[in-house]
Amino acid sequence: MDKDRIEGSLKQAKGAVKENVGSVVGDKKMEAEGKADRAEGKVQNAAGGIKDKAREVTDKH
Repeated sequence: MDKDRIEGSLKQAKGAVKENVGSVVGDKKMEAEGKADRAEGKVQNAAGGIKDKAREVTDKH
């Protein structure tokens, strides 16, 4: 598993927590940062998935 997938998953989790805490305490800035972290994590996770697939194809040949 590519490190980007792991880091992306962690960033998504951190963003979800940050977004929820921001929502509960009424901190719109924290909530927005959490949403941004989640989106960034999704992109990073997807990039790691592409790298994993590329390795699979390369390893088969």
